[in-house]
Amino acid sequence: MDTFIKVMKALSDPNRVRIVKILQDRTLCVCEMQALLSLPQPTVSKHLKVLEDAGLVSNSKDGLWVNYSIADGKDSPYAASLLGQLKHWLSDKPEIKTLQKKLLSIHREKLCKKD
Repeated sequence: MDTFIKVMKALSDPNRVRIVKILQDRTLCVCEMQALLSLPQPTVSKHLKVLEDAGLVSNSKDGLWVNYSIADGKDSPYAASLLGQLKHWLSDKPEIKTLQKKLLSIHREKLCKKD
């Protein structure tokens, strides 16, 4: 039951739902999500940690970048089920459409230059 509660709590925050929805479109780094959501970097990182702990999001390191993407769901049947449903839910909402449109102009190379 703990795993189920963790997944449900992770999706109880609107910003975390927004993160999941935009990660369905493409893999992103923290600075890209920060720009999309207009949230401070520590806030985005905390949301990502909650989503990761629930098995909804995973990350991979690519040189200096940490890329976040939708988890494959193998660690939690609850996460897998909800991720499958979320693909179909909320996509028609203006707020999500606005984020998806804004996503087209977000590029990490311009936002978060790493030297």
